[in-house]
Amino acid sequence: MSNFRCKLCNLKCKSQGGLKRHVDLKHTNNFHTPSPPPSPNHQPSPRRRQNGSPVRLPWSACPVNLRKYGTRTETHPILDGTPCDLEGNDLPPDSTPVSIDNRDCTSYTPFKNDIEFQLAEFLYQKVAMSGGNIDILSTLIAQFLGPERGLDNPWANHKELYSLIDEIHQGDVPWESFTVKYNGELPEDHSSVPAWKLQEYQVWFRDPVKVLEQMLANPSFKNEIDVTPKWLFNNGKRLYRDVMTGNWAWFQCDEIAKDENTHGAMFVPVILGSDKTTVSVATGQNEYYPLYISLGNIHSTVRRAHRNAVAILGFLSIPKTSQDHSGSAEFRKFRRQLFHSSLEHILSSLRPHMTSPRITLCPDGHYRRVIYGLGPYIANYPEQALLTCIVQNWCPRCTAPPDNLDSHSGRRSHKHTDTLSEGCTLKELWDDYGIVADLRPFTASFPRADIHELISPDLLHQLIKGTFKDHLVEWVFEYLDLTYPKKEAEERKADIDRRIATTTPYPGLRNFHEGRGFKQWTGDDSKGLMKIILPAIIGHVPSEMVRAIHDFLEFCYLARRDVIDEDMLAKMDSILKDFHQHREIFRTTGVRPDGFSLPRQHSMVHYRHLIQQFGAPNGLCSSITESKHIKAVKRPWRRSSKHNALGQMLLANQRLDKLATYRVDMESQGMLEIPPLLAQQLQANQPPPPPPLPSDDLDDAEEGPSDEPYSQGDVKLSKKAAPGVPRALPDLAKYINQPALPLLIRQFLYNQYNPDAPVGARGCDVPIHSCPELGQDQCIFLHPSACATFFAPSDMSGLGGMRHERIRSVKSWRGGPARYDCVFMEGDSSGNGFSGLLVGRVFMFFRFTHQEQVFPCALIQWYSTVGNAPCDQTGLWIVEPDFNQEGLPSLEVVHVDCLYRSAHLIGVTGDTRLPVKGFGPSDSLDAFTSFYVNKYIDYHAHVLRSCTGRRDKLDRGL
Repeated sequence: MSNFRCKLCNLKCKSQGGLKRHVDLKHTNNFHTPSPPPSPNHQPSPRRRQNGSPVRLPWSACPVNLRKYGTRTETHPILDGTPCDLEGNDLPPDSTPVSIDNRDCTSYTPFKNDIEFQLAEFLYQKVAMSGGNIDILSTLIAQFLGPERGLDNPWANHKELYSLIDEIHQGDVPWESFTVKYNGELPEDHSSVPAWKLQEYQVWFRDPVKVLEQMLANPSFKNEIDVTPKWLFNNGKRLYRDVMTGNWAWFQCDEIAKDENTHGAMFVPVILGSDKTTVSVATGQNEYYPLYISLGNIHSTVRRAHRNAVAILGFLSIPKTSQDHSGSAEFRKFRRQLFHSSLEHILSSLRPHMTSPRITLCPDGHYRRVIYGLGPYIANYPEQALLTCIVQNWCPRCTAPPDNLDSHSGRRSHKHTDTLSEGCTLKELWDDYGIVADLRPFTASFPRADIHELISPDLLHQLIKGTFKDHLVEWVFEYLDLTYPKKEAEERKADIDRRIATTTPYPGLRNFHEGRGFKQWTGDDSKGLMKIILPAIIGHVPSEMVRAIHDFLEFCYLARRDVIDEDMLAKMDSILKDFHQHREIFRTTGVRPDGFSLPRQHSMVHYRHLIQQFGAPNGLCSSITESKHIKAVKRPWRRSSKHNALGQMLLANQRLDKLATYRVDMESQGMLEIPPLLAQQLQANQPPPPPPLPSDDLDDAEEGPSDEPYSQGDVKLSKKAAPGVPRALPDLAKYINQPALPLLIRQFLYNQYNPDAPVGARGCDVPIHSCPELGQDQCIFLHPSACATFFAPSDMSGLGGMRHERIRSVKSWRGGPARYDCVFMEGDSSGNGFSGLLVGRVFMFFRFTHQEQVFPCALIQWYSTVGNAPCDQTGLWIVEPDFNQEGLPSLEVVHVDCLYRSAHLIGVTGDTRLPVKGFGPSDSLDAFTSFYVNKYIDYHAHVLRSCTGRRDKLDRGL
């Protein structure tokens, strides 16, 4: 091992790279001494100070990568994830990966072939077929094949299928358990002892080292992982994206690098998350307490997509007792101790490898010396209070008192708690500092870990469910109850509900058929209401109240972005200050006379620091763990017998992991080839798609992630033209009630053939005889929709950050009224945000051929902006449809390449109340004279429409 000896001090080193780092650290103190010019392929060696801390290198000495965000990257100079061999010796640059094993690339063991595996995966994972139905299917297959065909049935029954899956060695991380029991003093007579003191509590878990090594070895993460912390810069300013782009990972590496034996290692943050979940409200034990684990090195997009980047690590025990003992201090203390001791035991196998590197296989096929560290912990507020051992209503991160949370205060830490504990009693710590001091957080037992620093921001529970749904929405309706007589208050609330219910349809927008008045709220419900709440309350509440909600939405949408820069952090600070100022209206109107000391709302003041520490919050949101509940807890529970279900759920999770890992292994060897869409559904473990609804267009779904490669986006017509529609131009014009269609197409052709014509010499301004003629037999193919694909990494998107949505233009949508969606189009290319876009409504998608060239087109009605700035209260631009001198819609035919994506418009109601009956979402775009351009419909739209500018008729030359 130690074959490399320093010539200066005779110290033995394990590798050539280790010797080089030793010399740099111990024997180099003339950093400014000129050195010979490096070769073109030379990589500058990391430099250290004499005390072992890293030196920030100049740009000329740091790796630089150009990315789609236009960034430059500075990586950590010491813990740089240098590849090594199986003995831990550094490999030369550009070395090929060490061979993993001598795998037989023709063996599908334990399956006979790839078809047999895919059938097993289909039955067990995708459709989750019951054992009885698998037996029936196996019998039918055997009867269908018959002995005369010479083919064997893959398995006789479900037991044989399950046995095959259990034989898969890939992804085999067995479940372990331990029991915990109350160890305090008990009286000899147990009759008076509460049952919880006598009961044993079983905790199931898997070895976190093996789970993490399984993730690290996943070859599908090859291009989606960071082996070293990195600082991203754009125009000299920091960008924050994934966990490894934040300050915390870099500073952790600085601490680790003080031990020279760790130089060149790869730092791996361990992300944890836990949250109770309910699987049923009607049968027995309906609560489970899953613990999840993920790698901090994996990019946030992968973690949000659940591509095997979040794994179930364990099921914590939930102690329960009778009602008369549930509130006792002794039981509450035991419950907390059980939680922390369980976490400490589950994670204990990681502790040795938090100081000494462990040689581990990585996605690129290289081995690296890995150093683990406890990273961000994903949890809602009650869980955060339990994790940090604080009293409810106190902040888990700072020492602000619960009656004035937004006051200036210091940060909590283990050291701060230890210092206070030396001179204060338990009661004083509880009352004056909000500390539960009779137990220690589990992180106190691990190196470089402080739970107060590791609590991650939680967009779902702190902002969406907490500040928005539980606070602001409730306060708005409390204001109506306090301000108006009961009858008028009910009428105003009913009108708000009607505005919400009649909002213009949009891809992916939840339908609030009865407004916001439903009992069972979900995170998606809250997100959907956030998109449309502002126009609904205008005219019913004071303008200050509208501005307060607008400020909050701005803060939330900025915090939710995929990449956050320093300018955006400054903007968030300014918006938060405005929010604190405008929310005072709730105090002065009597809604919140006691103020705003609410932990979830207070968490907003910590977001700047947390973003700088851990990157953009959307990669650490509890929505990731909550959606994981479906795959890891709820579906396995449903497929169980419901009796002693936990053991069956553990086995189901183990089999699902084996199938997923087997697939990755086979795909990495090129041994599986299936349709991409099926592979995507299997990878995501999605449920079977619902049967198609009757419509004029059965193309792709309304909206969702797209696996298209990165691009700024494009719009394509639906794959098939609408059936049963006239194709002769005169007949089609009559069919769609647009008699001017032939004229508009000729004007469009003039523009296509004269692209450099100045304003005033466009198709609509020249004599019609100057426009190209159309043949007598000209065919026009009507399309019911078009699909827009665009780069939107802040929304649910593919790994390349792409997303798609369908734009509809049909006379009857799903057997009901017509649907003509609105779109954004290219405007002034020199403008930013909304100032560079136009808004229009699509009344027809079609294509035709002229002079052997195919033209995909859209028939558009233009909209013009009202004023030259957004609305003061809502921050939304207002537009109105254009009409010609005859009062008819101002129409134009444009090429679909001019379209960008859908636009969502909401009617400006003001003080007017909507009709109680006879008015629905399909009437919105025809009933109002002006509309808000809704930038809150999704995060990509918020980016587009947050800039100011003016686009009106003069700008378009109309």
